Amino acid sequence: MRNWNALSEEITNWISDYALENNIRSLVVGVSGGVDSAVTSTLSARTGIRTIVLNMPIHQRKHQNDLSEKHISWLKDNYNNVEERIVNLSKTYDSFVDAISGVEVSDLALANSRARLRMTTLYATAGSNGGIVVGTGNKVEDFGVGFYTKYGDGGVDISPIADLFKTEVYQIARELDIIDEIIQAAPTDGLWEDGRSDEEQLGASYEELEWAMKESKNLSNKDLSQREKEVLDIYQRLNKSNSHKMNPIPVFKLYRSD
Repeated sequence: MRNWNALSEEITNWISDYALENNIRSLVVGVSGGVDSAVTSTLSARTGIRTIVLNMPIHQRKHQNDLSEKHISWLKDNYNNVEERIVNLSKTYDSFVDAISGVEVSDLALANSRARLRMTTLYATAGSNGGIVVGTGNKVEDFGVGFYTKYGDGGVDISPIADLFKTEVYQIARELDIIDEIIQAAPTDGLWEDGRSDEEQLGASYEELEWAMKESKNLSNKDLSQREKEVLDIYQRLNKSNSHKMNPIPVFKLYRSD
């Protein structure tokens, strides 16, 4: 069994070493009320480096906003290097929607625009405070199914938990004494006003997708249940359709004789 306390300390030191080596004065983290951002912000705070946490509601459901505020209050009670910023982007988002009212824009594109407004806010904060934006994505999201917004929550400077499966993030959350209400909450990206969960959007749980990510290359001779076949299909379909997020940007290469 992995030593989760030791792993937490290792990640904290990794963040700290990166910041010190690059003359970074602050760590900027968007806090959503979910377990990934709760763990990332806590690991950042543990470095002792000035940590600025932002709650950026955009017509957020009250319960989700309350979870963000509870976690930030918990952080401030436990770490004196944490600073809170509340930036309500609802009016900004509404103005953006009004400005593009003459353009055909899908609901998904509008949802992704919320993530990009938050990214812009995080970078404005980081750039004004000698900081970097600390990413909150986990391994399945970032390298499995590409469940993030390109240049939205995918726009970060470092990613401390991007090599951790969601189940491992939960283990660290318990080790760090993250508020249980946050650990128990259904994961959601917070980009939809109806509050739909990640599982509702993906069609599978993170635990199922972890299985598919680990086993997808070694299944040729295995007997699969109907559900396992469904999950594998979901994983492979999302991995392929979102590969443009996870692969380097294609660049046309000019032939040069010199």
